[in-house]
Amino acid sequence: MPALCRDCLAPIPPAPRCPACGSPRVLAHPELFELQIAHLDCDAFYASVEKRDTPALADRPVIVGGGARGVVATCCYVARVSGVRSAMPMFQALKLCPDAVVIAPRLPHYVAVSATIRALMAQLTPLVEPLSLDEAFLDLTGTERLHGAPPAVLMARLARAIEVKVGVTASVGLSHNKFLAKIASDLDKPRGFSVIGRAETEAFLRDKPVRMLWGVGTATQAALEAAGIRTLADIRRRDPADLIRRFGATGARIWDLAHGQDTRRVTAEQPMKSVSHETTFVADIADRATLETHLWRLCEKVSDRAKAKALAGRVVTLKLRRADFTALTRRHALHEPTQLADTLFREGCALLAGLAEPGPFRLIGIGLSDLGPAPASDPAGDLLDPGAAARARAERASDAIRARFGPGAITRGRSLT
Repeated sequence: MPALCRDCLAPIPPAPRCPACGSPRVLAHPELFELQIAHLDCDAFYASVEKRDTPALADRPVIVGGGARGVVATCCYVARVSGVRSAMPMFQALKLCPDAVVIAPRLPHYVAVSATIRALMAQLTPLVEPLSLDEAFLDLTGTERLHGAPPAVLMARLARAIEVKVGVTASVGLSHNKFLAKIASDLDKPRGFSVIGRAETEAFLRDKPVRMLWGVGTATQAALEAAGIRTLADIRRRDPADLIRRFGATGARIWDLAHGQDTRRVTAEQPMKSVSHETTFVADIADRATLETHLWRLCEKVSDRAKAKALAGRVVTLKLRRADFTALTRRHALHEPTQLADTLFREGCALLAGLAEPGPFRLIGIGLSDLGPAPASDPAGDLLDPGAAARARAERASDAIRARFGPGAITRGRSLT
């Protein structure tokens, strides 16, 4: 059986410890040097960066997230021992781990660290598909001849380089498709390296819960359970035609995944599907004028990102979160795509005005989706909105001033309230 020392990277016979360096981190698998699809996931990325930057935090529980009313963006493994998890309300996290050090997210800094990691990935293969700042798929097909080592060795080498050069750790999953590689990367965190081979795929998946499947959220899981489907074995026992009749395209996809089949390719450039921003309030807000003030600021951020990418979108989505943490969303499709903050804001306000529910709300967000290249010209205005062209010109003029003199050079009045 092929084996690899993850510390000295030596191919070795299977053994509890590496005969070359004595490390116990030995990886052995019958298909170790045959599999070519990898998923790399940095361990507690934001928290790991903060601990790297402040060594005194090394043994402390660290939570990266908002204030007392925010949510946990991520937390270190010390905090996870106490039960803290990502997306948990901050007040609940602090009850579980009152000694935690809470740090506000530094997204631009994390983006810069992520870019360094991405550059290390690109040295191995051009087929790197990022999923977020801290994780990506890599297709290493054909790279053995170029680098003189099989994909398993290259991924072990990459994980070590990230730890040494960047100062954060990562876990690796290696398999024969994306679905299984992503599952594998989560099996042995932190600093893990797990393999799911072709021969063991069916046995590995047999009794796993349906929530393990890519794309199965709470609503889909409830629908599947209502149909008597709780495990992947339940899916495999079903006629695929019956699943398709009940669940449409989702039925076909979950039948394939339950059998370990995933034909998605690793693609280097994934088009941006949506742009969104949201904010959590210090205190719940019901007043519509105050909500609109926050909405305007978010529309400016979404618009700035769309303009930076030369994109425009046709669908505007308003998101609100109630005091009990349940979410409320409303969408509207535009007649023509936009990237303008003014258009986003007007559509968002219309969606907000159409809500019968009075609130209060703890969060508001706005998003722009169904993205494509921005049109060459802005709205010309019509009988229903004759001022559209003038407002578009004013917004473009404001953009030009901010580009030349800085983001604070000009501010809309509604941003100051």
